[in-house]
Amino acid sequence: MLLFCPSCSNMLIITPVPAHHCAPEDESNAGKNRFECRTCPYQMVLDRRYYERREMELKATEDVMGGADSWKNVDKTEIRCVKENCEGRYAYFRQVQIRSADEPSTSFYKCCTCAAEWREN
Repeated sequence: MLLFCPSCSNMLIITPVPAHHCAPEDESNAGKNRFECRTCPYQMVLDRRYYERREMELKATEDVMGGADSWKNVDKTEIRCVKENCEGRYAYFRQVQIRSADEPSTSFYKCCTCAAEWREN
């Protein structure tokens, strides 16, 4: 389980509550565990079972690769369409670095005739 501090958003760790840090009225917490922030003074004693479940939304692939706007202001080149029934000989293209810097860029194509999309590399 991974929890974050509600005060400063840093990751919380689990540590035992030291007996010498307990006030006389809180001596019952000695020996228990707690969530503790390493950055700020936030702490929460675990005096019962703790369960929390949150699901995060994943970003759509279009948002990462640019979506429909990624084909604005791109160049055109002479290349045969990959679609069998299309006789297109020109396609728009763009190059994106999707791997490490020492690898070649990936070329994305979009047929000017049928709008079929493909990539190379």
